[in-house]
This record gives sequence, structure tokens and C-alpha cells, in this order.
Amino acid sequence: MNMSASAERSEAGFRLADPVGLDESHRMLREQVRRFVEKEIVPHADAWEREGKIPRALFRRMGDLGFLGMQHEEASGGTEMGAMASVIFGEELSRSGFGGVTSSVTVHTDMSACHITRVGTPEQKAKWLPDLISGRKVCAIGVTEAGAGSDVAGIRTRAVRDGDHWVINGTKMFITNAVYGDLLILAARTSGPETGARGLSLFIVPTDTPGFKVAAKLEKHGWLCSDTAELVFEDMRVPAQNMLGEENRGFYAIMRGFEHERLMIGSFCSGESSRALELTLDYVRTRRAFGKTLWEQQVVRQKLAELASRVALIRALTYQTAATLDAGRPASIETAMIKSVGPEILHDVVHGCLQLHGGTGYMRGTPIERMARDARILRIGGGATEVMLEEVAKRI
Repeated sequence: MNMSASAERSEAGFRLADPVGLDESHRMLREQVRRFVEKEIVPHADAWEREGKIPRALFRRMGDLGFLGMQHEEASGGTEMGAMASVIFGEELSRSGFGGVTSSVTVHTDMSACHITRVGTPEQKAKWLPDLISGRKVCAIGVTEAGAGSDVAGIRTRAVRDGDHWVINGTKMFITNAVYGDLLILAARTSGPETGARGLSLFIVPTDTPGFKVAAKLEKHGWLCSDTAELVFEDMRVPAQNMLGEENRGFYAIMRGFEHERLMIGSFCSGESSRALELTLDYVRTRRAFGKTLWEQQVVRQKLAELASRVALIRALTYQTAATLDAGRPASIETAMIKSVGPEILHDVVHGCLQLHGGTGYMRGTPIERMARDARILRIGGGATEVMLEEVAKRI
């Protein structure tokens, strides 16, 4: 079953009020991203899903509009808009209903290139950030391995110093933007035992470096338009000046990055859930059964009301946490809570909405079917729900 992009747009809106404290720049950003999604993503993303690839022109267009520089300092060409801007950006991208687009773009903006701004030298920032902020180059983050996903301390990829270079051998798994991207922020073990938090370092690695190999482009259950790869490094020589941050202190940089990633996942859950509810409200108000519309059935109304209320809760926590981070206060327990609860809410929303679509919702080509597939990864990626619950437990 095929459905045109225009047919996906909702007649009924589900938009909760913005939290108190957003300024005019935040409101302008939301409107600008919303228009961009409507014009530049939704009409084309079905084709990108079929191709398994997002065109480079999308990144360049987003760079032109300043979307890729919000987490970077003004001296490097960014706008330094903080965590709240990233949440708004992630939420509006997610309302496109194409999780693969959201993942590919935000891996670039909020999960990889930002490491250069956080811990990079002035020379590294000058060399790499202009192309990343403009969208001329696309970035990925290489942390996960087959035996080290949520357990970052289990990383085994090793870097050995050899004169003015580091020689790196190992593998990475499930790396977004690794097939078509240009730059990898790579975590490798530079000292100490084979496992453990100590002895990890970060490196900036261009993907055309000799010894860098895409072992396989991975076929996924969802997020079909984002490229994901298994990587192999065989005697890959990386210049010593490409070490990012302090030697053997990479674990702490990774953890800081994960905290921001968990916040972003809250924005994904809010945006995708809201879009699923919009689609479903449209459907139940016109679909008739037993002599009346589904909306006129009390059980349907109450189911959607309950789901909408849960979306409001995770959205409020996400925005509150962004405000806390922008105020310079720690929020590690809140980000862990967002990651442990948000994807579970999203899962319940998209599957509840698919149920109300009946057989139509099970058909390929319908947005709710795609969104149900896309949502599944968020209970795993960025720290599985069970791991995040342990993170919350440790902090309470």
C-alpha cells in the first residue's frame, strides 16, 4: 500500500503548549525547523527510505540554515544555542515521522561533532568544524562494538603509539553515518587492561584513512534511510594530533556525550509520539464501525487521552531537564530517567495507535507502520531500558 507524502500530513493537530521560559529565538527556531520538515523532508523521505540513503544536499541545506551549528561556539561558526535548542530541533525533526532522518542528522549535530567543540584543540576546531557546521562533511560516533554496547568499559579496539601516529586495530558495530559519512569520532583503548573505564581515548578519523574499512552496510528493522555499518580497522594509522581530548580520559567525554544523547532521545519520543497521535486522531474521527466513528467509542477516546497524557509527561521532563542543563546544573539522574521511560512511552503510543488503525496500520506504506518499526530501536540504542533503570537506581 502506498501513501503520498501529502496524504501523511495531519488535519488534526496535537501540539502541547510550549514551556514557560522559551525566548523568541527558540520560537523562531521551532517555526523554521517545522517549515523545513514540511518542505524539504516529508515530500522526499519515502524515496530515501527505499534508497537506504539520505542525500548530502539535505545536510548542506541544513548547514546553510544554521541547523548544524547550534552545539558549536560562535568562534567556529556555530550559534551556541544550548540544550533547549537541541530539544526543539529534535522534537520537530521527529514530527516528520521518519526516524531515520532524525537519527542521521542528530548523530551528526548532537552526538559526534560536538565532541570536537567540547574537548578539541583550537587547531582541531579550525580544521574540522567549518565543514561539519556547513554540512559539507558528515560525522559519526564510533563507540559501540559487538561486545561493548551499553557497557562502554568493554571496548576492545586498541590504539598503540608509533612515533607521530597511533596504530589502531579493532571493530565497531551499529555505527550510524559510517557508510556515507566523512569523519568518525572513534573510541579506542590506549592503555591499561583489555576492559575497564580507564585507558580509553578519542580520535578524529577521516573515513578515507587507509586501514578504515566498512565491513558491511547493515540492514535494519527500521530507520531505513539512515546508513548503519560494521567497521573494521586494520593497522589504521592516525596522526597523533588527531587525538581528541586528553589521553586515557575518553571515557568521561563519552559519558558526557551520552547524557546529551539521552536528552535528545526524550525529544524524539515527544515528537514521534505527538505525530502518531495526530495521525490516529485523524483516522478515528473518520473510520466508522458499528454505526459510529471510532472517536465516538468511549474506549477509543479514553485510550488516546491516556496516551496523550503520558506524552505530555515525558515532554515536560525533557524540557525541564534541558533548562536545568542550560542553567549549568547537573541532571544525570533526569537524563537517565528520560532514556528509561521515554522510549517505553513511545513504544506504547505507536503500537496503541497502530492498533486503532486496524489492518490499515499493519500495511507497509502507511506512516504509522513505519513509525512503529522506527520506534523499536530507542528502547535499545543509547543504553537499553534495563541499563538505564540501573543508572537511575544508582542515583536514587
